[in-house]
Amino acid sequence: MNPYETFVKEFARIVRQGKEHALGGFPMRVKPKPAPDAPRALIFSPHPDDEVIIGALPLRLLRETGWNVANVAVTQGSNKARQKERWRELQGCCDYIGFGLLATGENGLEEINPQARAGDPPAWRKAVERIAKILSEQWPKVIFFPHDDDWNVTHIGTHHLVVDALRQLGDDFSCLAVETEFWGAMDTPNLMVESSERDVIDLITALSFHVGEMKRNPYHLRMAAWLMDNVRRGSELVGGQGGAAPDFLFSTLYRLRRWQGGKFEPVLNRGRFVAQSDDLRPLFAS
Repeated sequence: MNPYETFVKEFARIVRQGKEHALGGFPMRVKPKPAPDAPRALIFSPHPDDEVIIGALPLRLLRETGWNVANVAVTQGSNKARQKERWRELQGCCDYIGFGLLATGENGLEEINPQARAGDPPAWRKAVERIAKILSEQWPKVIFFPHDDDWNVTHIGTHHLVVDALRQLGDDFSCLAVETEFWGAMDTPNLMVESSERDVIDLITALSFHVGEMKRNPYHLRMAAWLMDNVRRGSELVGGQGGAAPDFLFSTLYRLRRWQGGKFEPVLNRGRFVAQSDDLRPLFAS
């Protein structure tokens, strides 16, 4: 008997069975309440659903260190007929996972992409001012946003939107900057963060609240496999070519730097693996 036959067939069975599972509507979990003076982390999500797809590290900051984590909904999608519905789905998702939620406008920002940045400077400047206002009001210790080659035009646009807003705030503003990936893999991540099974269950459950998107493309059913593949990639991209893989099952890749003096500065002198048992506080102490 070939054991890999059962191995593959069980994977396929579980994914097929997952198509019958409910989307959203699950009872809210008991969530930690951050202290009023807790450090703040902001997730700048290009679309509703990105906040939990890349949410492994923000969730650990919330649960393990008591940080105040909030999602900034940069857009509510390009389909105007679905924007209000997507906002309601996003509220359910954030309520379930425990992230705060900040709006950028009644229906989110529009045309956040490189073409609009180059072709409509006045509109782009207005969007940048909105993000700069959120940054100056919230004064986060760490921000999460897509890297500059994350394939999807709104993801790339969100990267430039956030960086332009950081530049507008001047040299006095400083924070840790964590770049994320989903559609386009980073060439140079420097952080691989392990997730517990409990965290992955909760992230996927929260993602299922985005009912319309999961019906269109059920990537919540493939999220666990993506997190597993990140261990393969991260073992060498973060740990070094030819290095041994850590005994992680699920992980997410990030690039950690500091925004200071109007530019990105390195924080880590080498790639870092962060196990689910590791204390996050030293990593974010600077």
